[in-house]
Amino acid sequence: MPGEKQTAVKYYVGVDVGSASVRAALVDGFGTVVAHAEQPIQVWEPRPDHYEQSSADIWAACCSVTEEVVRGVDASQIRGIGFDATCSLVVVDKQFQPLAVNSEGQSHRNVIMWMDHRAASQVERINATQHRVLNYVGGAMSVEMQPPKLLWIKENLPESWEKVGYFFDLPDFLSWKATGVTARSLCTVVCKWTYTSDRGWDDSFWKMIGLEDLVKDKYEKIGNHVLSPGEAVGEGLTADAAQDLGLPEGIAVAASLIDAHAGGLGVIGADVKGHNLPCENQPITSRVAMICGTSSCHMGVSETPIFVPGVWGPYFSAMVPGLWLNEGGQSATGKLIDHVVRGHVAFPELEAKAAASAHSIYTYLNSHLDLIKKSLPVGFLTVDLHVWPDFHGNRSPLTDLTLKGMVVGLTLSRGLDELALIYLATIQAIALGTRHILEAMQAAGHDITTLFLCGGLSKNPLFVQMHADITGKPVVLSKEVESVLVGAAILGACASGDFASIQEAMAKMGKIGRVVQPNHEHKRFYDKKYEVFLKLVEHQREYRSIMSSV
Repeated sequence: MPGEKQTAVKYYVGVDVGSASVRAALVDGFGTVVAHAEQPIQVWEPRPDHYEQSSADIWAACCSVTEEVVRGVDASQIRGIGFDATCSLVVVDKQFQPLAVNSEGQSHRNVIMWMDHRAASQVERINATQHRVLNYVGGAMSVEMQPPKLLWIKENLPESWEKVGYFFDLPDFLSWKATGVTARSLCTVVCKWTYTSDRGWDDSFWKMIGLEDLVKDKYEKIGNHVLSPGEAVGEGLTADAAQDLGLPEGIAVAASLIDAHAGGLGVIGADVKGHNLPCENQPITSRVAMICGTSSCHMGVSETPIFVPGVWGPYFSAMVPGLWLNEGGQSATGKLIDHVVRGHVAFPELEAKAAASAHSIYTYLNSHLDLIKKSLPVGFLTVDLHVWPDFHGNRSPLTDLTLKGMVVGLTLSRGLDELALIYLATIQAIALGTRHILEAMQAAGHDITTLFLCGGLSKNPLFVQMHADITGKPVVLSKEVESVLVGAAILGACASGDFASIQEAMAKMGKIGRVVQPNHEHKRFYDKKYEVFLKLVEHQREYRSIMSSV
């Protein structure tokens, strides 16, 4: 109305640190991304299964992308900032200076990445203890969690171990850089460090695995002040951090989340009315959020604790306050697809033809599959080609990091058709792995009707349709493709006090875009593919048993 004063739009910044890049978004109170920026970060792979990063490089990238998305915006309209990141391990000394996590003594490489598997023997010993805390990680700890990495540092880098002041999960390192407060997020310490929301740290566990020195200083090195995700940290942005980020001092900073959990937050609570979905008018416990990028995570919540063999959790309030979280996962999905496609002899031909058509290599491959399918549904092209996708071990539900990838049905053909087929079979294998995880969760007591997908792979329509067809469940895609960034912004919105709860912010800022329904006419074919899928791992275990006697 003329003369009526308009309320200024409120904005929140979400910062997401992935495996290969840092992204930031400026998000309004309705969950709309109004600005977005991305910058690559460095990864070192000094030897097989060792992956390292630099916390200084990561923070510099956080500052660069944040400055870019807030440029030109009235600072008074920016109310809060939230961070999410991979669950990588950051190591610093007592003065918060980086410490080497490598035998070369390169101190700037002070981050052991989440996908680093150097601590295989340490995690084997930890699991052999059968300590009660392992009940909350599916019965067996993953090599991707922090205790085995800590033990590896103590046993292999004694000089760094003696100098350590703090071990941070990367999301907590970012909130410390922003506020100067060493508080940890309940999400990180519960999901990756064995903390429990009711009992805290278990002294007997750390003593049993040989890390009793962490107990002596009342857990100062790994965190003795824990906040719920979205809770305001300290007094907000420090003067130094504000200058680095291009934001005003004192803006609210939220206790952080692991990246997959931020993605879950960005999609799982969305209003689904009017989409004719089985989860409509049902609690969000009927939904699973699948965050699919370099790896994939399958996040399901429940009102009471559900113990699922081979699936992490149950974790109380680790993602949605008041609900228990189970987290399934696949260690290599986007990374596996890239590995298979780029390693094929026909990749140069694919790259040239995709460039000539001004399409991405995956859009071109999807189109090529449509050309060669003839009268068959695309998925049926792999009737004689089968993949077991655990090229980087199995996270869920078999929890076996020694498992290897398998391909059955290869021929001497080396052309683009064969590349397209192995690409399709790999995507199907990932979707079959998701079905394997969902079946384990449902057998333990989850009632799952609908999948909510986000992350880079959710932009690939073939990947999405295969997940719908193979699981037999509708797939919901969010309106904002960058759901992980929306989830991080939701944290900032909660820290600012503009929303009463995470649940309120989730419902307001999470929006549905498109729904992909399964083709039930293809059910019999994919049921047979699933039978073959399960046989593949049986055969792998059989031949390994035979060879173990050599």
